Amino acid sequence: MNYKFLSKTLLFRGNTEEEIKAMLSCLGAEQKHYIKGSTVYHAGEPVDAIGLVLSGRVQIENDDHWGNKSLLDSVGEGMIFAETYACIPGEPMQVSVTASENSEILFLNAARVLQTCPGACEYHGRLIRNLLTISAQKNLILSRRIFHTSPKSIRGRLLSYLSFQASSQGSSEFTIPFNRQQLADYLSVDRSALSNELGKMQKDGLLKVNKNHFIIRDNQP
Repeated sequence: MNYKFLSKTLLFRGNTEEEIKAMLSCLGAEQKHYIKGSTVYHAGEPVDAIGLVLSGRVQIENDDHWGNKSLLDSVGEGMIFAETYACIPGEPMQVSVTASENSEILFLNAARVLQTCPGACEYHGRLIRNLLTISAQKNLILSRRIFHTSPKSIRGRLLSYLSFQASSQGSSEFTIPFNRQQLADYLSVDRSALSNELGKMQKDGLLKVNKNHFIIRDNQP
């Protein structure tokens, strides 16, 4: 286990490598490997463990009754997923989690995370505070997606999402964590229509795109 890596994650922030090593034994920690495309968690099943991505990436998806897919989030190294469901015993997942790359996942039993040990150790308290902070940040991420998908036009959704990416990355040139299909799913639009609109935006001088790499121009939309 790479304790140095874990000490740099948001979940274990503020804890030393030795403290993390001591915690993992009482948190029911279990490490698993998933190949690209495999399902980590199925929608409809209850879960009891929080997933932390050690390497690779997973995506959070929602599929409706007719098979339409909506991409809600992409979770990379050092980030966690399923914490909301894991912290509510018996609550079935309304989303599925799929490995978008070959991934190593560390699972932590949520009940043990939330229940401090008899000694009420300080580093376990930090873990709980960190989990609360991450949950608040996740709420912001979901709010942003609602904001990005609120415009009626595909161009409006692209402008909202790409403007946010440029602002958050502090540059007009940036790379997004989605491929073309994933971006279409995230913005809830058809992939062909999305690609067509990106082509029009390039022609209008608004941006330059190569796969998932973007350069935003100063031209007014």
